[in-house]
Amino acid sequence: MDNEKDTEPQMRNPHRTDAFATKFVDKSGKMQEKAQRHRGGPQQNNEDKNNKQPAGGFDKTPIPHAPAGYTVKFTIHRANNLPMADINDLSSDPYVVAQLNTNLTRRHKQDDHMRWRTPTIRRNTNPVWDCEWIVANVPASGFELKARIYDEDPVDHDDRLGNVHVYGENIGENWEGIREQAYKIKKRMGSKRAYLVRGCVAMLSRSIHMSGDLVISAEVLGRTEGEHGGRMWTVGPCAWSRHFSPMIGRLAGTREPGKGKDGTTEKYKSVLILLHSLYTWMTLTHFSFQANQFQLAGPVPAELYHRYVEFKPFVAGMFTSHSLRGRILNRALHHQHFRVYNYDRTTVYGLFPSPCKEMSLQFLDLVHFDRGGRIFTYVLTLDGQWRFTETGKEFGIDLLSKHTMHSNVSIYIAFSGEFFIRRLKNPQRDPAEQEIHPPINMGGGPSQGEAPKDPAYYELIIDNDSGTYRPNAELLPQLEGFMHRNLPGLKILTLDCNGDKEKMDKLKSQQRERKKAEGQHSAVVQGDGGSISSSDEEDLDSQAGKPKARGKLSQVGHTIAEPKDQIMNWAQGDTEREQRETEDDMAAARNG
Repeated sequence: MDNEKDTEPQMRNPHRTDAFATKFVDKSGKMQEKAQRHRGGPQQNNEDKNNKQPAGGFDKTPIPHAPAGYTVKFTIHRANNLPMADINDLSSDPYVVAQLNTNLTRRHKQDDHMRWRTPTIRRNTNPVWDCEWIVANVPASGFELKARIYDEDPVDHDDRLGNVHVYGENIGENWEGIREQAYKIKKRMGSKRAYLVRGCVAMLSRSIHMSGDLVISAEVLGRTEGEHGGRMWTVGPCAWSRHFSPMIGRLAGTREPGKGKDGTTEKYKSVLILLHSLYTWMTLTHFSFQANQFQLAGPVPAELYHRYVEFKPFVAGMFTSHSLRGRILNRALHHQHFRVYNYDRTTVYGLFPSPCKEMSLQFLDLVHFDRGGRIFTYVLTLDGQWRFTETGKEFGIDLLSKHTMHSNVSIYIAFSGEFFIRRLKNPQRDPAEQEIHPPINMGGGPSQGEAPKDPAYYELIIDNDSGTYRPNAELLPQLEGFMHRNLPGLKILTLDCNGDKEKMDKLKSQQRERKKAEGQHSAVVQGDGGSISSSDEEDLDSQAGKPKARGKLSQVGHTIAEPKDQIMNWAQGDTEREQRETEDDMAAARNG
């Protein structure tokens, strides 16, 4: 529509209790800030005080020294006799989250743990993954591999199906390792509902057993090169995943370009919308918001180490969940992260054993090569996981802290900022001496024909434009070298958001002009006042975490209550999951 306001989602009318809730949160935040000032506030180092800069940003804390460890390959092979979390088809959609624990001292206790997630196997209680995870610098003293099995449920919170603890002690080049050993799955922390269903089925069939197991291997590949073994990192494989969020796509009014529901061409259909007994005919396109994750081969340069910046008094509480306002914001950002990086049937997985030209092409495919004038927000975690989504004023994601969401409210990360892709006219010439191709003035849209399938034709322009973590510009060369190692053939240019501001603004302005010339990848967003009753939209609703369509008359009243109910379900699910995992950790500590 011509009117910009018509393209924005309509919010429900505010209720009078909203004002009391807002005042209550603000009042609690002010009380927390007053208490901090009374206690002297958070401690800052002398450099922060002298420069009058807020605490946070680049952290010089060195990695604790330790002798070099060993490179270990963990393999999650398969599981047997898993419980049935899905009542309708008497099956599950299982995946495993592995966490590696050792006695290595971390730089700060808030550093994220080493974790690895397998792909999801659909409708299978005897899944086979054969998923490898290679980790460097595992200390000779040994490790604990904690494997938690979940049932993927995008509509509700994921149910835990059980967990397994694998211990390896006194490892070395002569360590015999673990060869496809079956570990009994502990049911105590699993979903009671899932095991109840399996128990009922086991009563009717002798071939169904209640006890399941997880088959895992661990093998030492050799001593890790180098003399410093103070931290572990992921060697490989370089796994990637593409996530689609139709719910966020609706709110943001975005879709994957050139694709409809059937994945071939855009399909428009008319739908009857009921809004307070007023019928209006509109055309709907299929919305989608894409988020990407790419595990890069480590190690991440040790100097890339940044903490959140306390640019406002409430920020520390948001990351540490100390104040009431902080707990609310922390929970909201966690929810936003899990909604954006949403695992469901549309999630696409892939991996590469090590960085290669094909890996660079896969990255270019995730960002749609140079099409659309896109600009992306990214975060690089301490273990080298690269997370990024498209950014822009039309995206609802801009309403909350972008980098905080991408990091999943991590206190420490490696680097963050924005990037975009520039296509070069001549890969042999210096990128600084040539214009982008296709030219900005396109006249009617993008150029015809496929983009060249050669990384040499593209340049990754990446910066440190992040107010949340404020990465140190002096470390951009280290970031550039790390990216060169992981994206062979791709040209890389790093920019300082302050020192290169003029050049950066010019290049980003060119990207925005290209986006206008090629057309916004957005569509009309249905307001909250209406309700869709077409059965054709039920598939999209289930992927977006919404229940099936209701009757037309009942939808109007339910539209207002549904977001509140969904948030309460999320909160309840998170609370139950946190309680179960805490009990599990305490039980493991007692048994250990």
